[in-house]
Amino acid sequence: MLAIETLNQFYGESHTLWDLDLNVPAGQCTCVMGRNGVGKTTLMKAIMGEVTVASGSIRYTQEQGEETELTKKPIEARSRLGIGYVPQGRQIFPLLTVEENLRTGLVARGDGVKKIPPRIFELFPVLEEMKHRRGGDLSGGQQQQLAIGRALVIEPKLLILDEPGEGIQPNIVAQIGQVIRRLIKEDGLTVLLVEQKLPFARKYADRFVIMDRGRPVAKGNIGELSDELIKQHLTV
Repeated sequence: MLAIETLNQFYGESHTLWDLDLNVPAGQCTCVMGRNGVGKTTLMKAIMGEVTVASGSIRYTQEQGEETELTKKPIEARSRLGIGYVPQGRQIFPLLTVEENLRTGLVARGDGVKKIPPRIFELFPVLEEMKHRRGGDLSGGQQQQLAIGRALVIEPKLLILDEPGEGIQPNIVAQIGQVIRRLIKEDGLTVLLVEQKLPFARKYADRFVIMDRGRPVAKGNIGELSDELIKQHLTV
């Protein structure tokens, strides 16, 4: 689904991503982990085109087998290829209603559909209940559901989530995890996830990648995420 090879990225003089290689298999949830400042969010932004890469390749394979080099595509084109993105911090529009927030996501569709897919309200019933409430009036957990719903209105094939459980009550975190598994099982979605919470990763992810200093240092099936790896690369 997504193949990243020898990716390099700089912030000024700071070399952030170092010859990074990463494969994200279709129909699974791949969780990127690591201590703060190792480049996880930068990697997500590089995939979406929010930061410029110095060198390397990001290849995205669509359902029909067509392969696209994302580094040559502008930001808006990546969404139209079927990539949904929920950035860290949610970034909803607080003065717009829930329904209006969801509709802002529709402009990224490539087929011109103007209607919010019913699937969004099926996955997140609270969004339908509160669709006339302003986004800024929702709780943090509800805002995160709204941000995910907005990414899902384009009916993506790849969904990128940057720390969806950050600062959210545990019951909503669990709901988000369950939605991820439903989307994979029922819709064939591929998920690339940044997450610091070990219980969440172990319960809902299929694969893990641990980053350190801008490059992967360990990867494998989630069952291979050992206490030794956690102690070496994740504990503070």
